[in-house]
Amino acid sequence: MLTLTQTAAEAVKEIVARVPAVQDGGVRIRDTGGTGGFELSVAPDPQPADTIVVTDGARVFLDETAAIALEDRVLDAELSDDGGVRFALAAQG
Repeated sequence: MLTLTQTAAEAVKEIVARVPAVQDGGVRIRDTGGTGGFELSVAPDPQPADTIVVTDGARVFLDETAAIALEDRVLDAELSDDGGVRFALAAQG
C-alpha cells in the first residue's frame, strides 16, 4: 500500500486546510491512464471504491487503479517558502 513520508503528510494536511469546505477531507489521487500520470485534487470524502491511506491525520484517497499502481510506492513532498508543494513518488524500501 502507498505510504507517506512525514513531509508528505504535513503537505496533505496543509493543502486540505486551505479549502475550508473540506476540512475533514483529504487529497484524492486518480490514475488518468496512459502517459498522463496521476491527478491530485482535494476531496471532502473518498469515493466508495477508494482506498484510504491515513498518516498522522493526513488522508489520501486512491481510486482503484491508482491504488494498484502505487501499491509499492512512497509519496514524498517538498514545501517551498512561498507555500507551494511538489510531490514525488519513490519505490518503497
